[in-house]
Amino acid sequence: MGVTRRIIFPALRLVVWAVIALALVKLAFAGADISPADDSLQPTGQVVEPTVQATTGTITNAVTVQATVQSDPATPVRATLAGTVSQLLVTSGDHVDAGTPLLKIRQETPQDPVVSTNAETGEQTVTETKPKVVVETVKAPIAGTVTLTALKDQIVSVGDTIGSVAPGTLSVSGTLTPEQQYRLVGAPGEASVALTGGPAPFTCTGLRLDATAAASTGQGDPSDPVGTSDGAGTSGTVVCAVPGDVTAFPGLGATIEITNGTATDAVVVPVTAVQGVFETGNVWVVVPDGTHEERAVGLGLTDGENVQITQGLAVGDEILQFIPVPGGAGQVDCADPSQFDPQVCGG
Repeated sequence: MGVTRRIIFPALRLVVWAVIALALVKLAFAGADISPADDSLQPTGQVVEPTVQATTGTITNAVTVQATVQSDPATPVRATLAGTVSQLLVTSGDHVDAGTPLLKIRQETPQDPVVSTNAETGEQTVTETKPKVVVETVKAPIAGTVTLTALKDQIVSVGDTIGSVAPGTLSVSGTLTPEQQYRLVGAPGEASVALTGGPAPFTCTGLRLDATAAASTGQGDPSDPVGTSDGAGTSGTVVCAVPGDVTAFPGLGATIEITNGTATDAVVVPVTAVQGVFETGNVWVVVPDGTHEERAVGLGLTDGENVQITQGLAVGDEILQFIPVPGGAGQVDCADPSQFDPQVCGG
């Protein structure tokens, strides 16, 4: 035991200190290897553009328009002769039928006097002639409540407004977007109308579409590159008559549902896959080598989600689900104004 304490333990202690000293010397002159291990990730994924196949289905072109009930405008009554109002035949507020006489206009045109000469004496005699008188009766252009603005003995010219006739009928009118205008080309003359808080939906007749240029308010959205924001761009209106047996009031809200055709067993694809919305368009067909090529197609009906392909595609053909970005691969980024496409982005 004494040998272990006096010889072995001190020897082991010297060996440990020697190892520590050698390690410190190596760190001081060689430095530690602190280079990181090469464990970086290597990309292995690929960007794959989604595709769809052309299929068959039934497609109905139904357009819903938010509208308002409004009174039909009064029709102006105009003078058809230059002269003086000689007689009022009705009173403002009277109900008249189309063709009812409203007032008379009298026109007097002076005539040259007749001069006669006595053959024996040469004396001339001047005989005054009566003026030429023309009386014109102005009639109601439509049936309704008449309002006369002309007074008796008032002098009027041809075309002057001398009154109006309000039909007392109602219509529903709503604003159309450009895309809806295209979908309603050749629309029927009637539609289904539901009044807010009113009776059951009914059929309105005399449906007509009026294209108008919406005036700019200067408040358009600067991020809207195609003019789809309110206040600018082209729009139109749809109007149809409220039947006389339907109770309605001006200012009521309404919904117009217009069905403009149905196709069964049609070749259909998503609208996001087609560039264009009316008559003609383009799709990008996937070819055997995996790339895609642009192809022109004919377009038919659309329900806003799918569109009918009338020519250019067959059932089973594979196409890109989204229109490629111009000048590059990938789908349209609707948040990027430079890539905005109303067909893809819902404009």
